[in-house]
Amino acid sequence: MLTINQSCSMIIFGGTGDLTHRKLIPALYHLMYQGMLPEGFTVISVGRQQKSNTDYREELYQSVLKYSRFQVQKVLWDRLSERIYYRAFSFDEEDGYEKLKADLLQIDQMYNTAGNRLYYLAVSPENFAPIVEKIKEHNLIPENEGWQRVVIEKPFGQDLPSAQRLNKRIGKVFSEKDTYRIDHYLGKEMIQNIMVIRFANTIFEPLWNYQYIDHIQITAAETEGVGSRGGYYEKAGALRDMVQNHLLQLLAIAAMEPPEKNDAESIRDEKVRILRAIHFPKASAIGRHVALGQYSGYRQEEKVSPQSTTETYVALKLFLDCDRWRGVPFYIRTGKKLEQKTSQIVVQFKQPPKPFYKECEEGCNPNLLVIKIQPEEGTVLQFNAKKPGNLQQILPVGMNFCQNCNLENNSPEAYEKLLLDVMSGDASRFTRWDEVEYSWRFIDEISNCCSNKAELIENYSAGSWGPQQGQQLIERSGRKWWNL
Repeated sequence: MLTINQSCSMIIFGGTGDLTHRKLIPALYHLMYQGMLPEGFTVISVGRQQKSNTDYREELYQSVLKYSRFQVQKVLWDRLSERIYYRAFSFDEEDGYEKLKADLLQIDQMYNTAGNRLYYLAVSPENFAPIVEKIKEHNLIPENEGWQRVVIEKPFGQDLPSAQRLNKRIGKVFSEKDTYRIDHYLGKEMIQNIMVIRFANTIFEPLWNYQYIDHIQITAAETEGVGSRGGYYEKAGALRDMVQNHLLQLLAIAAMEPPEKNDAESIRDEKVRILRAIHFPKASAIGRHVALGQYSGYRQEEKVSPQSTTETYVALKLFLDCDRWRGVPFYIRTGKKLEQKTSQIVVQFKQPPKPFYKECEEGCNPNLLVIKIQPEEGTVLQFNAKKPGNLQQILPVGMNFCQNCNLENNSPEAYEKLLLDVMSGDASRFTRWDEVEYSWRFIDEISNCCSNKAELIENYSAGSWGPQQGQQLIERSGRKWWNL
């Protein structure tokens, strides 16, 4: 097994929260199970609740039993848990940071972590900058000793100005190369596979342009509503919650030019070029390029205003100002309470210019490449073939690769890969500041054009595929959404 030769301390702010229990600690156990944690790895979790190390470890054990993708081996868990410590203090408590500093110095001696520290902010966004500033104020970043990195969950700001303010405050403490803005989508197996599918197969990359591709669809659909997240969702909406980060990242990866090198900066340079190239129409054409919706019953959800104009569905039609994608539309949609839970990219290729077969004079079924991200992971290539028999009939057939259909193929969780990346200093699956900046510029432009949401939002039934205007967005150009 691969072993990352980087002993370090992982300090989790928000150690009693849902993210820590559901994702972070199970991911660390999975890495331990696979022999992929460095020998000197330790965790200090910080939370407001008073509890002992013993009680905290037992709570984490119950979470690992519930969320682990592997059978939990008590011996392995004990080996990990004995290096997990809990410290109770509020994020603005000066004395707590001083005690944390003493703990870290002691851990450096006990486990030879050499000052290597991974600060993970699993907290509400309003706490990001204050915690980072306290880290600096209390000298928790040793000078000329080891590495210190900070991991920040989304959302990184609520718009461009707030993101710029946050970045400025964090940048005074951690350099850009040590700031890891995490988007868990980028750790998913099939997201990592998109570039392999493109750049390692000559049957795809030569065709990956406006000459052969009719359009590209990107879908992230959920069957659940907002649940207990109504307070957060009221401030964000589908546009900020999903499009600004997850879906624009998928767009950038699907559309970017081949990077000069397979390294973090080259990959992120190409993604930024795509985000800068997004073309959005003037406000007068907004109705033909944007569809907003709200599911029935949203206004009755917990912490949601009875007069809410927050969108729970958004569909966009975009173009890119670059030679490769001249005139090719990109359709993006995401929503809650939709018919099916799915995340996928569909590449629809153009029809042959001169139909050879009479059956295709009015158009055969289009060739499709479907990249399925979740819940099913895999790819489907649809092409046309003759139906067996004496008649000349053409029908679509598919070549299907399903990565997680076999129960023995237990795909790693996104956080496993991302935590390893932080420890090894690989930032290729994390968003750089200029990616955040250009995505917020685009989202703010849309928001400004849709300032009167009350007139734009259409109600849709829970369990449907969204509002009618979302269907019309793509159908008015003779295309359709592929609900595969």
